[in-house]
Amino acid sequence: MRRYSYSLLSKVAAAHPSRTISGFCFRDFVSDIKSITPNKQNQSQLSDTHHHRHHKPCYRTHGLILQEIHQFQNNPCRNLSTLVEQKPRKSKNKERSEIEDEFEAAVSTEEIMEALEAMKSSFGNNDVQLGLAYLKVGLHLDQEGENPEKTLEFANKALNVFDKNNKVSLSVAMTLQLMGSGCYSLKRFNDSLGYLNRANRILSKLQLEGTVNESDIGPVMHAVQMELANVKTALGRREEALVYLKRCLELKQYVLEPDSNEMGVANRELAEAYVAVLNFKEGLPYCLKALEIHEKQLGDDSVEVASDRRLLGVVYTGLEEHGKALEQNELSQKPLKKWGLESELLRADVDAANIQIALGKYDEAVSTLAGVVRQTERDSKTRAFVFISMANALCSQEKYEDSKRCLEISSGILGKKESEAHVEVAEAYTEMAMLYETMNELEAAISLLKKSLAILETVPQELHSEGSVSARLGWLLLLTGKVPQAIPYLESAVERLKESFGSKHFGVGYIYNNLGAAYLELDKPQSAAQMFALAKEVMDVSLGPHHADSIDACQNLSKAYGTMGSYTLALEFQQRVIDAWESHGPSAHDEIREARQLIEQLKEKAQGSSCNDEDEVSPRKALPLPRSSECALNRR
Repeated sequence: MRRYSYSLLSKVAAAHPSRTISGFCFRDFVSDIKSITPNKQNQSQLSDTHHHRHHKPCYRTHGLILQEIHQFQNNPCRNLSTLVEQKPRKSKNKERSEIEDEFEAAVSTEEIMEALEAMKSSFGNNDVQLGLAYLKVGLHLDQEGENPEKTLEFANKALNVFDKNNKVSLSVAMTLQLMGSGCYSLKRFNDSLGYLNRANRILSKLQLEGTVNESDIGPVMHAVQMELANVKTALGRREEALVYLKRCLELKQYVLEPDSNEMGVANRELAEAYVAVLNFKEGLPYCLKALEIHEKQLGDDSVEVASDRRLLGVVYTGLEEHGKALEQNELSQKPLKKWGLESELLRADVDAANIQIALGKYDEAVSTLAGVVRQTERDSKTRAFVFISMANALCSQEKYEDSKRCLEISSGILGKKESEAHVEVAEAYTEMAMLYETMNELEAAISLLKKSLAILETVPQELHSEGSVSARLGWLLLLTGKVPQAIPYLESAVERLKESFGSKHFGVGYIYNNLGAAYLELDKPQSAAQMFALAKEVMDVSLGPHHADSIDACQNLSKAYGTMGSYTLALEFQQRVIDAWESHGPSAHDEIREARQLIEQLKEKAQGSSCNDEDEVSPRKALPLPRSSECALNRR
C-alpha cells in the first residue's frame, strides 16, 4: 500500500495558495487536496486488515487535517516567515523573479526539472530559494512514488543548502521527513530513523520556542510521528510504534471535529495496532470509540461500521468474551449482505465458526465451515483457512484422523501461496503446527514451524512473530530430546522478543526458563542457574512474584543451585517457593507439600546425606503461549 506521508507535507504547503516565499509558492506541490476529504459514499469494500488471520495495522496518513485546510483557505495571506526567512527583493532582480515564477508554475516532472535547471544557473548553490526548489522536486517525485532514489537525492540537496544556512525551520523538518521516507522506501530503516528523529527534535524545539504557528507545525509533526511508527514497525518494534501512533491520534484531536469520520478511522487504526501486539484490553476503548463515531456519522448499515464490528469481534475473542464476539460478528454481517460483499461475508462466517469453536459448539462450527467450503474456489487461500478451522473443530472433538486430512488439504493449497501471501501463510503454518502438537504429532509440528520461520525471517516487520515461532520451535525440540538443536532457537527467540517487546516481557521469561532447563539437561548447572535467575527476574516484574510461573522459576533456580552443590542458595530460594505458595492459601495445598519435601531433601544433601535423583523434581519447562492466548498475561 502506498503511504501518504509526504503527500501530507506537500498538502500542508498547498493549503496556502496565496502565500509566496520571495516569489516561490508551494501551492503546486500537490493538486489533489479534495481527494483527502472523507467520502461517506466510498464504501465499496472492506479492508483486508480485518481478516481474522492477519490483523496487522496499516499505518497511513489520512490526508491533511480538514480544519487546517479550511483555516488556510479563509485566511490565505498569512505570513510564511516561520517557514523560511524572507529577503528583500532588489529591483534589478527582475530576471530572478521571472525564473522563480516559471518554476512556481511548473506542473509536470519535465517542466519542473527544466525550470530547476534555470534556477541552478542563476542562483547561488547555497541560496535558500534553491533549497526550497530542491524540496519541491523531492516532494513531487515522492508523490509520483516511482523513484525513491531520486527523491532522496533531491531531499539531500535541499538539506545541504538548509544546513549551510544554519536555519532551524519547518522547511528543514519537512526535508528530513522526506529523507526518512525515501530511506524507508529503500528499506534503509536505521537511516530513516536517524532523519526522522532529527526532524522530531527540530519540531519540538520550534514548538517550544513558539516561533511557528501550531496550525503550521501540526500537520508536519503528524507526518513525522506516522513515519516513525512505520519505521518502528518495519524494524519489528511494534510496542514503540504504538507510542507514535497514539501521538498521531492526539494531534488529530486538536484540529478535527471529535465526531468526524476521519477520527473514527484513526481510532480504529490505533485499535488495530494494539491487536497486532495482542494487547486487546488497551485496544478495546479505541475500537468502541470508532464504532460510536461511525454509527453516528454513517449509520448502522455502513461498511465502516461493519469493519469496526469485525475488529471488535477480534478484540472480544482475545479478551475471551466469546459471547460478545459472536454478537458483533452477527451484527457485522448485516451491512455486508446489504452491500453484496460476498468475500467479506465468507470471512465473517469463518470468524463466527472460530468463535463457536471457542464456545465449545463444535458441530455448529463444522456445519458453518462446510457451507463456506462449498462457496470457495478449489485453490483459494480462504479455502485453506477454512480447512484449518475445520481441523481445529474436529481436533477438539478428538476426531484426529479427520483433522489431519483437513490439515493436509490446507497445506497443499498454502504451499502454492507462499510467494504471494507469505505472512498469512506463515501464520497459518504456525496454527497448523499447534494442532499437530495437540494430536501429539510433534515431528509434523516441528516441520511446519521451520517452514513458518523461514518465511518470517524474510519479513523484518514480523520480528515479534519470528521470535514467537522460534521460541515454540525450541520448546518442541527440547521436548523431543533434541536439546543441542533447541538452544539456538531459544537464544534467537530471546533476542527477537526483547527487541520487539522489551526485556521484561513475560514471553522472554518463559524462554529463559526453557533455556535453563536445556542447560541443566546438558549438565551445565551454572549456565542453567543464570537462565533461571533471569527468568525469575522477568516473571517477578511481568507476572508478579506470587504467580505460579514465577514460583516455578524460583523452584528451578533452587534446583540448579542444588545440582551445583550451592546448598545455602538452594535452601534460600526453596524457602521463597514455600512462602509464595503459602500466600495462595488452601488451594495450593499440594504445591506446598511438594515444596516442603524438596527443602527437606536439600537439607539432607547439605548435611552430606545422599538423596536418590528420582526423588527430585525436574525443572518445569514453560510452554510458550499460543498467539491467541498471550493477551491473558498482558492483562495481568
